[in-house]
Amino acid sequence: MKMIDRRDILKGLAAGTAAAALMPALGGSALAQAGGKVVVGTWGGDYARLLTKNIEEPLLKPKGIEILQDQASDSPRRAKMVAERRLPRGTTDIQGLSSANMYEMNEAGVLEQLDYAKIPNAKNLMPSMKYPYGIGQIYSGKVVVYNPKLIDPAPTSFKDAFDPKHGNKIGIIDIQYLYVIMAASMAATGGASMVDFEGAKKVLLEAKKAGARIYPTNEAFAQAMKTEEIGIGVMWKARAVQWQNAGIPVESAAPSEGIPLYISGFSIPKNAPNKENAYLYMNAMLEKSAQEAFAVDMGYNGTVTGLTIAPDLQKRIGFTPEEEKRLKDLDYGYLAKNDAAMKEWWDKVFKG
Repeated sequence: MKMIDRRDILKGLAAGTAAAALMPALGGSALAQAGGKVVVGTWGGDYARLLTKNIEEPLLKPKGIEILQDQASDSPRRAKMVAERRLPRGTTDIQGLSSANMYEMNEAGVLEQLDYAKIPNAKNLMPSMKYPYGIGQIYSGKVVVYNPKLIDPAPTSFKDAFDPKHGNKIGIIDIQYLYVIMAASMAATGGASMVDFEGAKKVLLEAKKAGARIYPTNEAFAQAMKTEEIGIGVMWKARAVQWQNAGIPVESAAPSEGIPLYISGFSIPKNAPNKENAYLYMNAMLEKSAQEAFAVDMGYNGTVTGLTIAPDLQKRIGFTPEEEKRLKDLDYGYLAKNDAAMKEWWDKVFKG
């Protein structure tokens, strides 16, 4: 999560696209409506492609709905939402955001408070994935990832992931700074806290002193794992599954201190021009077929009950009953308040 500054807002204004015409209000009959447009704010790459493959093409286009994707990383999209909040109509109808970013945008006053009566499939939604201002579509957890050839014995904790004994085989991902700091906090406190910033500093400084390498992106980290430049770090379990599918020598271990949740979902801006079709999109993403397809294609767990997932896949992407007890949601308020200070320290230490 990145706090928004003036430059982000200017970028957001520059990135604005023409809004679709406002749909008539249909109340509870929204699901019977066909036609019109919906503009979807989303990350690009595989995720955008899979939205098209698993939700838009099979479930919405047959209803005559035209889908336009506004692809960008979340920071400029959030900046644009804030920049547009005084406009009667914004330029997007629904926005893909992490749970932390949904919280931030709700605090900024730009999100619709959802009418769950317009999302029939939400009756199957796990309670922890249901927010007043958004819904969780998929989730995973932060785990330790490692190459068993290079790291022996296998790690069991975040403390192991940052152990200075691994030297320059430790990899750290720059864009994941917030979650790396949370993992380091848990390492420092034995899982007692995800927001012990001072404890996290000590853990990370020791790892850096030992030779830990920093990589700008998830993809750069994956390449380093592939070439065996590094052998251990922290990452979403779902991403580790994708890397395994790509032939990268990586295993994952659920940390004993606890497993921070990553939830990706969608919210509707207050000034969305096509709110009824935004609700249709939300309902479609909770369809059983769409949820199961994302598990297969991306390695993420679905957020609705009653899914049919092959046992071997479930073992790879999911968590055991004991591990599920260790899943931990984030302290969104603390992160929103302290993100700027954490980022400033991070940049000074790892990029200065």
